[in-house]
Amino acid sequence: MLKQRLITALAMAGLFLAAVLFLPMLWLAGLLAAVVCLGGWEWARLAGWQSSVARAMFVVLLGCVLAALFTYAELRSVPRREQVQPILGVACLWWSFALLWVKSYPASAVLWRSRVVRSAMGLMILGCAWLAAVYLLAFPRGGLLLVVMVLIVVATDVGAYFAGTHFGRHKLAVQVSPAKTWEGFWGGVASASLLAIVLWSLLPGRMAHIGLAAVVAVVVATALASVVGDLTVSMVKRESGVKDSGSLLPGHGGLLDRLDSLCSAAPVFALGLLLAGW
Repeated sequence: MLKQRLITALAMAGLFLAAVLFLPMLWLAGLLAAVVCLGGWEWARLAGWQSSVARAMFVVLLGCVLAALFTYAELRSVPRREQVQPILGVACLWWSFALLWVKSYPASAVLWRSRVVRSAMGLMILGCAWLAAVYLLAFPRGGLLLVVMVLIVVATDVGAYFAGTHFGRHKLAVQVSPAKTWEGFWGGVASASLLAIVLWSLLPGRMAHIGLAAVVAVVVATALASVVGDLTVSMVKRESGVKDSGSLLPGHGGLLDRLDSLCSAAPVFALGLLLAGW
């Protein structure tokens, strides 16, 4: 199982880096949209839509949301901050509410258990994540920023895994994800903080106005958001009675099982860069 997970992870990493390096922005935005729609297919099942027709309709609706965001934010040209920032802010606010739902689960399920609300959750999560990722590509060296965002999530996950495995004693959210511990959580935060220091040391001279405190704040906030995203999708899966969102990725489960942390990290990271003066 571990070998299969490793092979799949390396293949995904290679394809991701190749796409970032060689595809123009619009092509990469389209590829990301396709990935998000595949995640939408899996989310439709978590939302309670079991038939293929209903799940396909959800994917079509998600595609319409992405098209609307693409048009509104003028992603074909140079998107304006005034148009994108409010959507990023709403997405970050949504994840704050999601954290409250995770903390109060299973009591909170009464607020979002219906298929309609869970469907709306999926549209919000996947749509805003896609917008944030594509908006990052509009920045100078946007592909590199997208890679950095993924590195933050990976560093947080790896740090949490090793700290939780070796020192984990106190459960973080036992009703949602019994394997996660507070020790693992702080290990992930520490790992992300070390990465932030490395990233700050690598900033070019023309970015000297961005201090270490700002970089650490953006990276740690992104790391914390990735944890919330992971827990939120785990909460929905638990309520839906499934372990994995799908079986598309050998050794990993579904595509959504890998996108959950990225979906929450992307809008926080993009908004953080704007507020930090990137």
